[in-house]
Amino acid sequence: LYELHVGAFTPEGTFRAAIGKLDHLEKLGVTAVELMCIAAFAGQRSWGYDCVQIYAPNSTYGRPEDLKAFIDAAHLRGIMVILDVVYNHFGPEGNYIPKYFPQIFSETHKTAWGPGLNFDGQYSREVREFIVQNAVYWIGEFHVDGLRVDASHAMIDTSLQHILIEIARRVRTAAGNRYVHLILENEQRIAQLLRRDADGRAPYAAQWNHAIDHMLGLSMSGECGPADASRLHETEELARALAEGFFSGDLSCTPDEPVSVPTTAFVGFIQTHDLVGNRVFGERIHELATPEALRAVAAIYLLLPQIPMLFMGEEWGATTPFPFFSDYGGELAEAVRRGRAKQLADTGHVDDGTLRRAPDPQAESTFLSAKLRWEELSDPSRAAQLDWYRRILAVRRQRILPLLDNVKSCAIYKVHSGGRFECMWVMRDGGRLSLCANLCATPSKTSGVAGSGEVIWLEGSRPNAGTLGPWSVMWVLESEG
Repeated sequence: LYELHVGAFTPEGTFRAAIGKLDHLEKLGVTAVELMCIAAFAGQRSWGYDCVQIYAPNSTYGRPEDLKAFIDAAHLRGIMVILDVVYNHFGPEGNYIPKYFPQIFSETHKTAWGPGLNFDGQYSREVREFIVQNAVYWIGEFHVDGLRVDASHAMIDTSLQHILIEIARRVRTAAGNRYVHLILENEQRIAQLLRRDADGRAPYAAQWNHAIDHMLGLSMSGECGPADASRLHETEELARALAEGFFSGDLSCTPDEPVSVPTTAFVGFIQTHDLVGNRVFGERIHELATPEALRAVAAIYLLLPQIPMLFMGEEWGATTPFPFFSDYGGELAEAVRRGRAKQLADTGHVDDGTLRRAPDPQAESTFLSAKLRWEELSDPSRAAQLDWYRRILAVRRQRILPLLDNVKSCAIYKVHSGGRFECMWVMRDGGRLSLCANLCATPSKTSGVAGSGEVIWLEGSRPNAGTLGPWSVMWVLESEG
């Protein structure tokens, strides 16, 4: 997967201009792009999650036929297109639906962004149909290959059939023989939405694995003191997320269980629009971690049996930030500024001095700073990083992809100390895929869990048998017997 913002992906910021970059993605090894929300929003620039007309592609990106042309061009290259959709709230400006249908909002359910949608009260049947038909619309009219439902935990519904289940059922029916990928971002108990039936089908294909975020904390430090309890806890949470996925504790996971939720039901990443954009200055990870640390964590998630997702420009270490931006006026603009500052202060523990230097989310310059500079690819160091990403994704395609249908539901994992761990995925035919990782600035001994199979990728160094060098990751494949 490759997440991109249409407006910042190219200098022109349009669907048509993005077509010109599809060859780059194909050569990189991308098989699906995920477009940040493209539904119409107020103003000329936005992340897209404050949309107000969910049936209309935003006009700043082009006309509906331009979006169709982009999707057709992607399909010609064997690249799927997945859309982010927001079904939990509407943006604060430009939403006129409540003027003639106030019942679209719930009288009882609230979200972090305001009133929730009315999925279970009086007139909820009309609201549900409005949302369900939108999901069907993107699949049928534009031939997209899937939807990623943003913050689906905020779609509050006490009905006998939850709106998420109804969306999945109706989309599958509308798609017919086409396979459609439905992906969740959800912070609640979601095993029932991912659990496969006897035919291997589930309401939703995958879930964003936010628990992998722990890899970021480890990569931004090299300190792995044995007495550091927080670092050890962070490593344990990461190893479990890599081995088992992100269930919020509502599903047990052992390798001997029948595969009810496969490892491919999780999307792994080290950068997303949220992870980058919710930093004060929108810094990318390579601005915060050393090149050795970045390659180590990338070597983990890109070869993981889960589904990896890159954020646009990650493959060459783009120098452009991705700060939060929007385009409101008057009191609303000031309210957004205050709200953004409070969020950063509360969640990022950012001091007042730093906040005063933060980019203004309403300034056009903040949006323009996020636009990728494709000319950076002429820089030898950027080209070298792109080559590294191409090579490791080729290894994924050649060595990991053929294993995915054969992997048992979860892995065995062992944490040695803060920043040092191993995972092992067992195949149904008896083979094993093992990961040994040392996300520390000092060498680390391994326990031999990886065995003596074929090393399909070594990032960093293995100076002596049973030892991994600083910032080193080793993937080992053992065949049956």
